Amino acid sequence: MITGYERFVGYAERYTAQKLSIHRKQARLLMKDKSEGFKVIADNRQARFLYEILETYEAGIQLTGTEVKSIRAGKVNLQDGYALVRNGEVWLINVHISPYTQSSEYFNHEPRRTRKLLLHRKEIRTLVGKVEQQGLTLVPLKMYLKRGLVKVSFALGKGKKLHDKREDMKRRDDQREMQRAMKRY
Repeated sequence: MITGYERFVGYAERYTAQKLSIHRKQARLLMKDKSEGFKVIADNRQARFLYEILETYEAGIQLTGTEVKSIRAGKVNLQDGYALVRNGEVWLINVHISPYTQSSEYFNHEPRRTRKLLLHRKEIRTLVGKVEQQGLTLVPLKMYLKRGLVKVSFALGKGKKLHDKREDMKRRDDQREMQRAMKRY
């Protein structure tokens, strides 16, 4: 039995194929590319400097309407953010999402409120074990749109000592010098 969605997809493929005068398979590939968009909105570059990244995870985030509109406008700051596991749920804390300018103050959201991250129970259990036993931190790395949904990439990180940061800076400078020398010759 054909559902309404399948009927719509078939119609869209035929219409795209007729409009562009191409085969239906090519039209399907074109439509697939559009639906799987990936747009990075905010990136926490400082987290990679302050923490040694061990594992990364992807999670959905529970938001209100004005928060989504603000995120689409790119008004997000992940710098001071971190995540905690409380009562079997993962919460994103201290991430600043600016109030949406086009709506009234009454309907707007609080900029630094705690937001729930949406993960599978199995992932949450592994996070609980690693955070509590090994003393690791959950740090947000980037926020992006994936197929129209807001996702957060966060990592299990271990705080770096001062000498580790200096080694990283020295290694990065050496890499730059090598790249410049290779360009000259």
